[in-house]
Amino acid sequence: MVARIVKENYPGHEIRRPKSWRHPVLFCSPHAGRDYPRKLLSQSPLPLETLRRSEDAYVDQLLPDFITDLVPVLEAKFPRLFVDVNRSPRELDPTLFAGPLEDTSESRSNRVLAGFGVIPKLAADGRNIYPSRLPSSEAKARLRHCYKPYHEALRSLLKEAKRLFPQVLIIDWHSMPSAASSAGTLADIVLGDMHGASCLDDDAELVEDAFRCEGFSVARNTPYAGGFVANHYGAPMDGVGVLQVEINRGLYLDERRVARSRTFASFAERIDQVLDRILMAKAPVAHAAE
Repeated sequence: MVARIVKENYPGHEIRRPKSWRHPVLFCSPHAGRDYPRKLLSQSPLPLETLRRSEDAYVDQLLPDFITDLVPVLEAKFPRLFVDVNRSPRELDPTLFAGPLEDTSESRSNRVLAGFGVIPKLAADGRNIYPSRLPSSEAKARLRHCYKPYHEALRSLLKEAKRLFPQVLIIDWHSMPSAASSAGTLADIVLGDMHGASCLDDDAELVEDAFRCEGFSVARNTPYAGGFVANHYGAPMDGVGVLQVEINRGLYLDERRVARSRTFASFAERIDQVLDRILMAKAPVAHAAE
């Protein structure tokens, strides 16, 4: 599926789930959304193809159909350069907006200063998304209609998971540019657990081993250790682990054209095997209500 240009100003999210949730795992896909509001395209002079290079393009389609027969998947449908749900809602850039903002207490974070706050200022190639400042009401509307519902859905799923399982693992499902590393060759897979703070080491090792068994090279926390979701929700001692999984786009994507490459289908089959290993290792657990 290519990007969609939609009439609604503020696209939402989708939860795909099994009839019975028995494996203690939840997948989130926060950055693969490709429903572009007409309003956004009218606000930006950049072509759609340029805007799309900010996506974790098609990484959601690497999740096989059998996943949602076993565990829920939460997906943002809006693009990440419209609203980035892997940021704090307070990571707002005052230089992007005209008028007062409700809370900019994290406006000096490294991500905001780099141009990639909760409402990004820059496209992936470093160009300004907008030719002039947006009204502050636009920030409020995007947070209210896109950001908050996504996180409300995530919190609701976690509340349900805590009733069902003693420990749940959120796999935050991402991709990364093949040129993301400035320190040499980028691994096929980068796992981010906030340097051990957001996820039990046993779970991180399980996922790492599953990828390595399919021949992937795997790194931990470099160059990505995790974002807001891992930092905010990861509490392994309280029964919630978050592991951010970054997949090298060069393995499955034509990054210049933002299109699935010829290797996509065969690569997806390898990912199927990885995820099958993970879910089979995360043994089904009887519902607490039963």
